[in-house]
Amino acid sequence: MRKNKIPGLFKIQEIWHIDKMVNGRRISRSTGTNNHIEAQQVLARLIDEARQAAIFGVRTKRRFSQAIERYIDENQHLASINDNTAHLMLIMSVIGDLYLHEIHDESVRAFIDARKRDGRKSKTVNIALAALRRVLKLATGKWRDVNGLTWLESMPIIENVKWNDARKPFTLSYDDQAKLFGVMPGHLRAMCLFKVNTGCREQEVCQLRWEWEYELTGSDDIVFILPEWLTKNSEERIIVVNHEARKAIESVRKHNADFVFTYKGSPVTSINNSAWKNARKKAELPLARVHDLKHTFGKRLRAADVNFEDRQDLLGHKNGSITTHYSQAEIRNLIEASNKVCMEDSDSRKIHEAVVLKRKKG
Repeated sequence: MRKNKIPGLFKIQEIWHIDKMVNGRRISRSTGTNNHIEAQQVLARLIDEARQAAIFGVRTKRRFSQAIERYIDENQHLASINDNTAHLMLIMSVIGDLYLHEIHDESVRAFIDARKRDGRKSKTVNIALAALRRVLKLATGKWRDVNGLTWLESMPIIENVKWNDARKPFTLSYDDQAKLFGVMPGHLRAMCLFKVNTGCREQEVCQLRWEWEYELTGSDDIVFILPEWLTKNSEERIIVVNHEARKAIESVRKHNADFVFTYKGSPVTSINNSAWKNARKKAELPLARVHDLKHTFGKRLRAADVNFEDRQDLLGHKNGSITTHYSQAEIRNLIEASNKVCMEDSDSRKIHEAVVLKRKKG
């Protein structure tokens, strides 16, 4: 006997899906089951919810998967979208495809406990929870249905975990630096020398381009101005090139017309690669991490009595005190401060007064 077809239900790879108009609103989603009876029950519940919302103003219940899907669709421009998506999908794989109102501290506990058992650091877990809170915040504010009701009535409290497991930064001495860089291949040595003398983040180094290079009029000093899409704070950032960083730049200047740091003609996508790990092992510096190069730059600035504001600017921290419109005092201070951390005698180098920027050619 032929099974009666239910309008609005159809199969995709053995899973029943819904595509149906109810009171002027389209329901289009997977039922998550290959069982026909269960699929009918899901469809009936969704139809009832849609009618309740349209007639009585009852808030439609929405699933976590629907929120993730909308978040992904609306945030493709974010540099962190792939990472955030991975975090959200991992959370859902542990706690299930709950209704949004069912997501709170207790329901998320299973995810937190699972990550702790897996040996994950609290920082990693908190990054995932931050992505979750962002989605829930959108659901309680920006995202609304046809009746003007938000997807979620109120924002749940989901606190960060505190495991006191953060690894203390490792500061490289100049001797450590010489040992570590001395066993690196040339392309990686240039990248690390630049990073430890500029405070750039890993991807700022990997994606650095010649078109962002500028020279100071009347001198041979150079800076790079990074576009806002590359920086963590989404603001243009100046990178002051001190004497040591300049050596790294000049060692690779002829290698590629577009990217500063390359390997066999192609951009290097990561500093934390097998070459870095092998060099760390050979130099007997197992605690050294890529991010420690930035930390080391900051510590050296502080040891050289560079003031807090200049350290913030040189490290690219957002403090609102500096932009790409530089005064003479600002650019002069940054050049002088950056050169204080060089291993050579920086006092012998003249700090030029001219600060008008022009794009460096060739």
